[in-house]
Amino acid sequence: MAKIKKDTNLRKSILQAAITGQLISNVKGETKTGKELLDKIIEERNAKLLADWEEAKKKNPKAKKPTPIVASEITEDEIPFEIPKSWCWCRLGNLGTFINGDRGSNYPSKYKLSSNGEIPFVSAINFENTTLRKDNLLYVSQNQYDLLRSGKLQKEDFAICIRGSLGKFCFYPLEVGAIASSLVILRANEIINKKYLYYYLCSNFFYEEIKRFNNGTAQPNLAAGDLIKFLFPLPPLAVQNAIVAKLEEVLPLVDAYENAVLQKEELKTALPDKVKKAILQEAIQGKLTKSWRKTTTIEESGKQLLDRIIEERNAKLLADWEEAKKKNPKAKKPAPIAASEITEDEIPFEIPKSWCWCRLGEICKLTDGEKIQDIKLPLLDAKYLRGKKEAEYISSGKLAKPNDLLILVDGENSGEVFINKEEGIMGSTFKKLNIVNELYLPYVLQFIALNKDLLRNSKKGAAIPHLNKDIFFGLLLPLPPLAEQEKIVEIIEQILPLCEKLGG
Repeated sequence: MAKIKKDTNLRKSILQAAITGQLISNVKGETKTGKELLDKIIEERNAKLLADWEEAKKKNPKAKKPTPIVASEITEDEIPFEIPKSWCWCRLGNLGTFINGDRGSNYPSKYKLSSNGEIPFVSAINFENTTLRKDNLLYVSQNQYDLLRSGKLQKEDFAICIRGSLGKFCFYPLEVGAIASSLVILRANEIINKKYLYYYLCSNFFYEEIKRFNNGTAQPNLAAGDLIKFLFPLPPLAVQNAIVAKLEEVLPLVDAYENAVLQKEELKTALPDKVKKAILQEAIQGKLTKSWRKTTTIEESGKQLLDRIIEERNAKLLADWEEAKKKNPKAKKPAPIAASEITEDEIPFEIPKSWCWCRLGEICKLTDGEKIQDIKLPLLDAKYLRGKKEAEYISSGKLAKPNDLLILVDGENSGEVFINKEEGIMGSTFKKLNIVNELYLPYVLQFIALNKDLLRNSKKGAAIPHLNKDIFFGLLLPLPPLAEQEKIVEIIEQILPLCEKLGG
C-alpha cells in the first residue's frame, strides 16, 4: 500500500480526480461496466450467504434463510458529481461486509489487556497515516479472543474509526486481531481492487460523506449502518487497476514534491535567523573587521579599555561610599571590582590580540527603577513594548525613562532587552539593564541577542521561570577596542537587512 503522508491540496486534488474519473476514465479494450461489476459482487455475496445458511442448517435446522442482498437505490438528488458512463454509483455497504466490535460481556476490559499477549487488540490510537503502529499495541489472550462473537480482524481488512476521530483508518497488515468498540471492520469483496477502495477512504469525498452522516453531537459518532449508506463511485475492475497503478506512480512524486516544498519553506523561515547568528558569531570573533584592523591604528586596546572601565567603576563605588558616610558614618566600604579570572578551558574561540575577554557582569548591572506614585503613566510590559497592545495607564510603580534598557527577568523570554522609548512604569517582569558608558551600546546588545537562546533555555524556577543571573553575568564577552566595536556594528547593520531578504 502506498503511504499517505500528508493531506495537502495537491494530494486531495489527485485523489479527487481519481475517484471522479478525471485521472483515468476508461481503459482501452475494456467492455465491462461498473454496473456489471456491482451485479457480480452482489451475486457472489448472495451465493456466500446461501452457502453459510446451508452450513448453519446442519447444526440448526430452524436457521433462518437470509434476505438476499440487492443494489441500494440512489436518487438523482443524492448524486454529488458526474462520473464516466461506464462507471456506476453504489453504496459502500454493497462492496463488502461491515463488522462491529463485540460489545457484550466478552468485550475485553483494560484489565484483560496486556503489552505482550497473543492477539493484537486494535484501537484508533494504533493508527498512523493509514498504517498500524505496532510499538503501542495491546493484546488479548487466545482464550479471550476465542470468546469474542464479533470484531475479529483478518489480513487486509479495513479498520475504520466511527467514534472520536471519525474516518481514521488502517489497512490491517496482520493475520488476526480484534477491534475496540470505537471501530468497525470493512471486509471488502475479493472482486474489488482493495487498493482502489483504500484510496477512496483517503479521499476528501469520503470525509464529506462522514460530515453528511455525523450525528453532530459533542462526541462525533457514526454507526456501521451509516457507513453502509456512503456513496461510492464504482469503475470497472480494469479501470480500478489502472487508477491504482497511476496513483502509485504519481503519489511518490507528490511526496517528494511536498517534502521539497516543506524543506524550502522551513529553510526560508530558518535561513535568515541562521545566517544572522552566523554573522554575529563572525563579528564577535573579529573576522568581519580583519581588513579594517590592518589599516587602522589602535589607540586603546580592549584590555586597556576594560582596565579603565573597572577603574572608573571603583572610583564611582568609592564616591558613593563617601557620600553614604555623610548620612551613616558606619557605612561599609565596598570591595573593589576586579577583572574576573578566566581560565584557558573557558575560552571558546580565538580573538584578535588587541581584544580581551571579560565577563558581562564587569560591564553591566541590573537595577530597579525609582519608585513613584500618583503619576499616571503607561505600563511598560512586554506586550506593550512589542506593540501588541494599547497602553494601559497606572499611577504607581518603578519609573523607566526614555532610552533606558529594560530586560525581562521573569517569563519564557527572559533575557530579552528592550530600548525604552517613553517615560513609563516598568512591568513587574523587568529590571533596568545598565551598561557602562565607555562601551558602544549596540555592540553589547548584539552580543546579548546572540546569546538569547542560551538565556531562555537556562532559566531558573518552575511555575514562573526567571533569568539565571549567574549565567547572564558570567557570559564571556569578547571586548574589542571602542572604535572596532563601532565598526563591527556598522558592518552588521549593512549585512543584516540582506538576511531578511533570504526569507522572501
